[in-house]
Amino acid sequence: MTATMISRLLAALLAVLTSLAAAGAAARDFSSTRPQARVEYWQQRQATIESQVADTARLPAVKLVFVGDSITDFWLLGDDPWIPGRMHGRRVWDESFGGAVPQNLALNIGISGDRTEHLLYRILPKAQGGLGELDALALAPEFFVLMVGINNSYAPEAPVADSVLAGVLSVMRSLHARKPGARLVLQSILPTSEPARDDAVVRPVNAQLMALAGSTEFGGFTTWLDLYPSFLDAQGRQDARLFVDGLHPSEAGYRVWRDLLVPALASARP
Repeated sequence: MTATMISRLLAALLAVLTSLAAAGAAARDFSSTRPQARVEYWQQRQATIESQVADTARLPAVKLVFVGDSITDFWLLGDDPWIPGRMHGRRVWDESFGGAVPQNLALNIGISGDRTEHLLYRILPKAQGGLGELDALALAPEFFVLMVGINNSYAPEAPVADSVLAGVLSVMRSLHARKPGARLVLQSILPTSEPARDDAVVRPVNAQLMALAGSTEFGGFTTWLDLYPSFLDAQGRQDARLFVDGLHPSEAGYRVWRDLLVPALASARP
């Protein structure tokens, strides 16, 4: 082998080593290469809520407590952390519930994935074995803004509609027991992209929730807000323009929701 050939071989080997070193350095910049404990999104949300309800200096200013699952939770999301480019309700929240309008300053205790039983556990007092998210005496909201139940239609108990209704009813009673001075804005479950689910569960449950809102037990402190019709298209099915998927509202959907909720709150005030 000639000196020229050896020189070329060494140069090529050096180039390969340099490339591998650069690739290794780049790889070390990815979070995928670093050991990290798994923390689920719901755990992060729960920790955030625990921190917020422990801030007793801020709690007296809170007028609204939003209660629910991901549909409530995602008021607080701008760009979707799982699918970038999908926008949820953060800008709408900041405009109307983040403090710019003091009478509607809100605390959001929605957590993605929660079924009614999980929500019941979170608002159960610590003295009774729950998380006590409403325990703070400094938290004295004017309204609870409630939407929950759709997650109980997945992996459901039978009869499904009866189970969903019973869960929502239990949450209503629990909220009133925790803060009896607060009014309740009971909101209909939104339409899904599955007509069969809407026909078998969502619409029947909504009809019964409307009746509960005006019942002897709840009528004195409950306002019914029927969002369902405003999220339908001309064919009476879910309006895809107001959702990012078959379940969760888009930013446009949260604007529709806000534009119905704010007047309902104003009307419910003395």
